[in-house]
Amino acid sequence: MKTTLGLIIFIAGLTMTVYTGFNYITKESLVDFGNFEMAKESDRKVYLEPFIGIGTMAIGGAMLVLGRARSLAHS
Repeated sequence: MKTTLGLIIFIAGLTMTVYTGFNYITKESLVDFGNFEMAKESDRKVYLEPFIGIGTMAIGGAMLVLGRARSLAHS
C-alpha cells in the first residue's frame, strides 16, 4: 500500500517539476438583461515552484523505499 502511494506521490512531484504551471480561463457575466448578455473572459495563471515538486518527489521516494524495506522485512 505504501509503495503504491509512494509511487503516485513521486510521479505527481515529477509532473509538478516538469510542468511548472498552467492556465485556465474564467468567464464573468457583466450584464445580463433579458436576451442581452455581456461577459468578460479572464486568463488565470497558476505557477508551481520547482522546489515544491522536488520536495514532493523526495517524500514519494522515501515512502517508496520505506514501504519496500518494510515489505521485505516481513517476508
